[in-house]
Amino acid sequence: MLEGRRRRVIDDTTPVDWKNAEWLRRFIADSGRILPRRMTGNSPHRQREITRAIKRARHMALLPFGRRSES
Repeated sequence: MLEGRRRRVIDDTTPVDWKNAEWLRRFIADSGRILPRRMTGNSPHRQREITRAIKRARHMALLPFGRRSES
């Protein structure tokens, strides 16, 4: 795996909250997918919390489900 592609966004001090959409965007790739744990450097418990918060924010329309298609 290419080391240059890794993107570490570890932030253990900020509480995970689905209403904080700007903070959650750091854990979403440009394509709209949730970044995996190996790229973010989160612990398994923290990654589950972030994933759950992103899904809740998407459901409440604070975050998009995917990238807009350029047609």
